Amino acid sequence: MDTLEDLLAEAAAAPVDGWDFSWFDGRAIEERPPWGYARRLGERLRTATAALDIQTGGGEVLRTALTAAGTVPATVAATESWPPNIALARAALAPFGGVVEEAADDGPLPFPADTFDLVSSRHPTVAGWAEIARVLAPGGTYFAQHVGVGTAAAVTDFMMGPQPVGDGRSVQRARAGARAAGLEVVDVREATLKLEFYDVAAVAVYLRKVIWIVPGFTIARYRRQLAAMHEHIGREGAFRASTARYLIECRKPHTVTGR
Repeated sequence: MDTLEDLLAEAAAAPVDGWDFSWFDGRAIEERPPWGYARRLGERLRTATAALDIQTGGGEVLRTALTAAGTVPATVAATESWPPNIALARAALAPFGGVVEEAADDGPLPFPADTFDLVSSRHPTVAGWAEIARVLAPGGTYFAQHVGVGTAAAVTDFMMGPQPVGDGRSVQRARAGARAAGLEVVDVREATLKLEFYDVAAVAVYLRKVIWIVPGFTIARYRRQLAAMHEHIGREGAFRASTARYLIECRKPHTVTGR
């Protein structure tokens, strides 16, 4: 078994740009939802004329969906807030003619109103419902997979002590936000999924990459908790947690009353 120091040094050196999780192969398992988000997004892209992906990360999911679609909308655009991811996304989406704009997760979208017949997002940190509704064309669709309440809460509590679980990521809040912006909620599906880590390096890289699980995480700051996690995995064979995901589909009616 690798020593704690070896594992933490490996975690510190691991890349965390983009949303490619292949580094975790054999070291962690995050169960995927049953609905197949990228495949379903690809189906919608086949009939879209102008598509926008919000908080696209490194563009990996949108690239997968565009490849599955087999046809490319006339307009493909994306937003991302983190400069290293912007460079990755531009490279990933260039073959599809995609344009990637820098935009804050909680800020305005840099596009005119009524522009896109399809807006998508996988795991947005913030759902800006008013902006989503504004840039959607009448009759357009918002199709997304959101992170639900309690995701990786066992990891958060292990590292930070017991934390209150708010409802900011709840399905109920999403429904209310969408409706307040004048969108019709067409479909919602929920899933609770397995999350397991088989060494402490995987935990540390996950927390470096998914920064909202333990805000302000660094390996140096949380070394004591990581040492305890290393001992736990040595005893139990894994650290076990869960994630929550929900699929949400909304439509902008031809007459919007929520603005």
